[in-house]
Amino acid sequence: MKCVVIGSGSWGTALAQVLCDNKVHVTLWGKNKNEVEDVELHHQNSRFFPGVVLHPNLHATTDLTIVKDADVIVLSVPTIAVEEMCRKIDTLLEKSVIIVNTAKGFHPETNERMSEVIRHAMTHLSSVVSLIGPSHAEEVVLRMLTTICAVSQNKEDAICIQKLFSNDYLRVYRGHDEIGSEIGVALKNAIAVASGVLSGVGYGDNTKAALITRGLTEMIRYGVAMGGKQETFMGLTGIGDLIVTCTSKHSRNFQAGYEIGIHNSADYFWKNNKKTVEGVRTAKVVHEVAQKRGIEMPIINEIYKVLYEGKKPKDSAQELMLRDLKEEM
Repeated sequence: MKCVVIGSGSWGTALAQVLCDNKVHVTLWGKNKNEVEDVELHHQNSRFFPGVVLHPNLHATTDLTIVKDADVIVLSVPTIAVEEMCRKIDTLLEKSVIIVNTAKGFHPETNERMSEVIRHAMTHLSSVVSLIGPSHAEEVVLRMLTTICAVSQNKEDAICIQKLFSNDYLRVYRGHDEIGSEIGVALKNAIAVASGVLSGVGYGDNTKAALITRGLTEMIRYGVAMGGKQETFMGLTGIGDLIVTCTSKHSRNFQAGYEIGIHNSADYFWKNNKKTVEGVRTAKVVHEVAQKRGIEMPIINEIYKVLYEGKKPKDSAQELMLRDLKEEM
């Protein structure tokens, strides 16, 4: 079986190395010539993993025609690039492939989930399998124990991807609730921005525990309203991904929120950020949909106001605490 990983960033590189460890024929594609040459010539991706030596059999290229005879294509690009990349790939394919999606978010214009975007953009498609869950590339590339989930409407292809990526440090479970899983891993990014904001403002572990718990309630409320299953949010693509993203130094969403909290304003973030922070876009999408559908999302509403309406984080935290008293659920 031939695999191609699209995206020479941190997660694409880490997943390509997993496949090398599993003795799978894999090539890493990237548009950044320096990253590709670093992998191909030096067995490193110094931009993301300084000092880490990658698997010696990992090869990289900037030639997209490498996808032509692939069986499995792993998409490891930001949500904003998924549709365009799928259309480019589709013109090069001569047979149907399994697309493994790793992006966590929504289409920038239609607000579709990533699996929907891929299905609408491709004709040479066997199925979409989302490989998602609580994982940071910085740990996977060092072969630290990690569990994630292969989620698909196609059970046979989900089993295929599960077997392809599983080994002694990466355990892959299967899931079939595509709606719940994709909403869970997207929405937790917005909650993680809020977690970073609260830490930046100066709040501690008590606050973070409250945010994660109440954030999970909002994830369930929103996900079920959109057609997901409640039990999904108790698993890897729900509470699991929420915990790791809200607490880890590796999380871009947490880091972005932390910066906002330190400055008690989102202005500095908007003027200086150059990284992909999926939670910022997700907060806007979810806020707008929740408003239209009457879904109560107090945390999302406040982080939206901080990001897009100039509200001070300290004021938002106080308003959340002073809401009308109620039963927990």
